[in-house]
Amino acid sequence: MAETTDENWYGEDAATFGDRLAAAREAAGMSQADLARRLGVKLITITGWEDDRLEPRANRLQMVAGLLNVSMVWLLTGKGDGVPAPDEGSQITPDVSAIFAEMRQLRADIGTSAERLGLLEKRLRRALGAVT
Repeated sequence: MAETTDENWYGEDAATFGDRLAAAREAAGMSQADLARRLGVKLITITGWEDDRLEPRANRLQMVAGLLNVSMVWLLTGKGDGVPAPDEGSQITPDVSAIFAEMRQLRADIGTSAERLGLLEKRLRRALGAVT
């Protein structure tokens, strides 16, 4: 596998904000619930950030970076001070990394679709209630 010194599977080409947030949180030994409690947000907010369905506001982003001991730039772009790359022998091949990335995107898409379905169901119930 070809490798350069500034690219890793947490980098800008292979990972999303949510991927980097989850990696930094795990490296800090925190659960999603721990991070939510320390930031004063709901667990669903952290889940949304890690699933790339939501984005933190600037003040929360700064708090996250400080709590996880990474730079805000790294969280956003994959460049700068962040979580070190895994050992060379344990790195995921690009094909597997792409599969994981696609799976995370699909999970986020399913979440969005489920929310849309719920809203449509509410609208339908209201419409049916108005007819009877």
